[in-house]
Parts: sequence; C-alpha cells; structure tokens
Amino acid sequence: MSWQREPRANGVAKILITEQELQRRIYELGKELDGHFGDRVPLFVGVLNGAVAFMTDLMRAMTIPVEIDFMATSSYGNSTTSSGVVRIIKDLNQPIDGRHLMVVEDIVDSGLTLRYLLEMLEARNPASITVVALLRKNKPDAVDVQVDFIGFDIPDEFVIGYGLDFAERYRNLPYVAVLDPSTIVDE
Repeated sequence: MSWQREPRANGVAKILITEQELQRRIYELGKELDGHFGDRVPLFVGVLNGAVAFMTDLMRAMTIPVEIDFMATSSYGNSTTSSGVVRIIKDLNQPIDGRHLMVVEDIVDSGLTLRYLLEMLEARNPASITVVALLRKNKPDAVDVQVDFIGFDIPDEFVIGYGLDFAERYRNLPYVAVLDPSTIVDE
C-alpha cells in the first residue's frame, strides 16, 4: 500500500500487521471487552513499556469506564531472546484486592513473564483477572498461560513496532514488523 513507509529503510525486514489491521482489530477487541465487563469497572494493568500504544488505543475503543495503572517487568534487556529471569521494575500504585483486573500485554512470547506476573497478581486477591494480548507468538515450547483475548497470532519471529522494541528503538512504528536481522549487532 502506498501509505506504508519503506520497510527496510529503518531496521524492518517486513511488515506483519499494517496500521489499519491493528486499528480494526483493536476496535473489535474494545467491543468484546465492553461486553465482557458489562457494568464492572476494570482496572487496566498495562505492562510497560511495550503495551502503552495498545492500551491507549484499546481504552479509546471501549465505551465503559476504566481505570489504569502500570507495571514494568524485564526479561530481555537488549537481547532478542528472554533471559528467563523476570524482574519487576515498577509495581502497581494501588491495592487490587477485590478489583476486576484487565492485564494488557503487548506480546506473549515464551509465556514465562506473563505466568510470573499473573501468579504475583493473583496473590493480591483481585476479584478477577482477564488478560488481553495484542500478539501471541506461535511457539511450540511456550508455557501454557492464561490469555483471554488475543489480537493476532504471529510466527515465531522477533517483532518491533507499535510499542514493541529492540534495544528501546522502533516502538514508534505505526505497524508491527519483523526486525531485520542485520540490525542485530553482537556485543
């Protein structure tokens, strides 16, 4: 399409999901979540930094009242593979006891980070936990983890754009793309 940027010009090997496809699916997810929560007011728990773009657009697609808070985890650093060790960098600002949580994830890769996060949140006695992920990688070795709503299933490739990064770059791309392998420089 003529509106798209030149994909290889900025570390992008190929575009997987266009800006229009993202917005159409996020609108659909917003309507599904409106129905799921009904008259309950969910507390959106955005997982920083990658989920910010998705969470912002998802909230705007919804018509019910929502509240927001954020957590930040780390398991990648500047690598394209998870270290397997999940660290909480930023915790929630408010108690969640008795609240209906909506965990908003950018991507479910191995499932380890999300599983750790859900176990930690469950221990704080919320009324319910619902998980929405923009992307889920098709990985045969991924752990079984709760994901209630999924935007897109994608191949097992390292993706960037629309909040997803490599070494904190590429988050501002309006689409989801595969990272050009020549961009990765071994240290």
